Amino acid sequence: IAKMIPNELNITIEKALQMNPELRGMYESDENVRTLIDMSKRLEGLPRHTSMHAAGVVISQKAMDEYVPLSRASDGTITTQFIMTTIEELGLLKMDFLGLRTLTVIKDAADLVYKNHGIKIDVNHIDYNDHTNPDAVLIDYNDKKVLDYIGTGRTEGVFQLESAGMKNFMKELKPQSLEDVIAGISLYRPGPMDFIPKYIKGKNERDSITYECKELEPILEPTYGCIVYQEQVMQIVQELAGYTMGQADNIRRAMSKKKQYVIDAERQNFVYGNEEQGIKGCIANGISEQAANKIYDSMVDFAKYAFNKSHAAAYAVVSYQTAYFKYYYPVEFMAALMTSVIDNTRKVSEYIFTCRQMGIKVLPPDVNEGEGVFTAVGDNIRYGLYAIKSIGRPVVDLILQERTENGTYKTLQSFLERVSCREVNKRAVENLIKAGALDGLDGNRQQMITVFSTIMDNLASEKKKSMSGQMTLFDLVPEEEKQDYEIRLPQLEEYSKEIKLGFEKEVLGIYLTGHPLEEYEERWRKNISAVTTDFVLDEETNEVKVKDNQKVTVGGMITEKTIKYTKNNKVMAFLTLEDLVGTVEVIVFPNSYEKYSSLLNEDEKVFITGRANVEEDKNGKIICEQITSFDSVKRELWLQFSTKEEFEAKEQELYGKLHDSDGRDSVVIYISSIKAMKRLPNNYNICINQEIVNNLTNFLGENNVKVVEKSIEKRA
Repeated sequence: IAKMIPNELNITIEKALQMNPELRGMYESDENVRTLIDMSKRLEGLPRHTSMHAAGVVISQKAMDEYVPLSRASDGTITTQFIMTTIEELGLLKMDFLGLRTLTVIKDAADLVYKNHGIKIDVNHIDYNDHTNPDAVLIDYNDKKVLDYIGTGRTEGVFQLESAGMKNFMKELKPQSLEDVIAGISLYRPGPMDFIPKYIKGKNERDSITYECKELEPILEPTYGCIVYQEQVMQIVQELAGYTMGQADNIRRAMSKKKQYVIDAERQNFVYGNEEQGIKGCIANGISEQAANKIYDSMVDFAKYAFNKSHAAAYAVVSYQTAYFKYYYPVEFMAALMTSVIDNTRKVSEYIFTCRQMGIKVLPPDVNEGEGVFTAVGDNIRYGLYAIKSIGRPVVDLILQERTENGTYKTLQSFLERVSCREVNKRAVENLIKAGALDGLDGNRQQMITVFSTIMDNLASEKKKSMSGQMTLFDLVPEEEKQDYEIRLPQLEEYSKEIKLGFEKEVLGIYLTGHPLEEYEERWRKNISAVTTDFVLDEETNEVKVKDNQKVTVGGMITEKTIKYTKNNKVMAFLTLEDLVGTVEVIVFPNSYEKYSSLLNEDEKVFITGRANVEEDKNGKIICEQITSFDSVKRELWLQFSTKEEFEAKEQELYGKLHDSDGRDSVVIYISSIKAMKRLPNNYNICINQEIVNNLTNFLGENNVKVVEKSIEKRA
């Protein structure tokens, strides 16, 4: 029933009954549905709960309880019992003081740049006339390289510009000034988005811009004939109809707050004037009634959603600063960005994937070289120790303090001697080893996992004896010889890559030094239309990137599978699918389960096509429609020969090598001199793997062997 309610602004149950015949039919024919809807109508419009504004502060001349009733929030904060609109109607001042994570990212990035390059970047001033620190570098807000970079759409991590839709918009807009970025941020919102094609066309084709009257031109020329800002609404009513600045601000507020009765009343004033209020009106200023009404309609449509330009400009400056740091100092910027989400494994994983695309290597945490947060180390980023699970920040701070005071750690035993008696327990040490944070010490991870517990037990025993006044053997050994008496590491090979990746996933929540899917990355990229992070609720916008019911294809590895039974005793499943950047939940209903059950195994690598299921304030899910295993996606092996004669000379030897591999991947011969290609018969099909690629590369040369990934077959 809830799904039958149209998802639109200001919808009511009564409107929904009128708009949806199916809902109306159920209401009239089903007693239970009628009871439910009638009860809901009685509850509709009542406050669901009390809550506190995230950043609203009310300011008054006298004690607040002389104006409004007060209460306490759950954390003890004193709050007003009136909502913000009532507060404003009473004449009290409400200010919003919003904290912004991105400002910390910018500060941390600037600090890292100064630490690594000795360059102070002043992010607090724009105009040189207001520049108070002669030793610092000011950011150039007309830097063509930065603006062009924004226009590429590679804006992951750039404030306000990292959603898929905004990336595409920036690629279309190709901003050439900060003013373009300000307008872009203002336009990319519900309502104003309808003006985007007109704005871009006006920007690229100035001759296409038209104005309802000549008075509009100086106001709308900077935004190519579009109303983009609330300030422009104020300018229009002032210049065209003779409003005062105060009157203009009142109409702006009425439009932005959607106060329809005020909007309707002001239309009369705008078009015809109001002598009592000193408003001349458009007609008195020589503007036709038709043009005035048309202008007012466009203002009303836009102002419902419009930004203040001052607000958009502040956002754009922050956007530009993040783009500046990402372009000129990508390592420092990405390190600061990941530090800002250090407790959000999903975002860290997403940004590590971005680093990989940028050619930045993220190194494992390290007790000798790392810090609690992510740090820039040359052209690489060192993973932060704070991000390791089950190791509290006080423990990390203790390890770092000991390193600062007494030097780097050399061996596992010396490390444990220096820290294990000081709040560092076995679980913490085990997780440090599994995360790779002790890789810089003597020995490999398997050796350390095998002996660390014994070493810690011995140290605890020695400490106990020492506290009771007993001397231990270690006390009799000179300091320079103590390393000879340390427990020796057993002769063990390092863990396999798969086990090490499993440990990283366990203690970091992500794969860091590799990924089980990395060998399939090209095939994965070619076939997906969305990544798993597109289904994750963004903490700043409170939205997901995909749209409800949008058709999507994702690819990855099934990491969890839960079987459920329907009322009809049919089998369905809930899956967790993990790709290179995160995870998403997949719902497999009985019909799909019956068709694809053989592929629904943990660790199975699959592409899943289906519909996005998006609900308010929740991560998105996928309703499965089709599943294709990675291995069933066809590939081709292209072999290049310079001439037909060269191919004929090597033909028989080539066929012999192909017969060593049996599979379903086809082989294509390409003769470069005549630009001709030939697909070999199916009996020459092979199973493409690294061994045969290496074999043929040695035979034909590196530039003459290429694996071509094909797309998955979409089934109805």
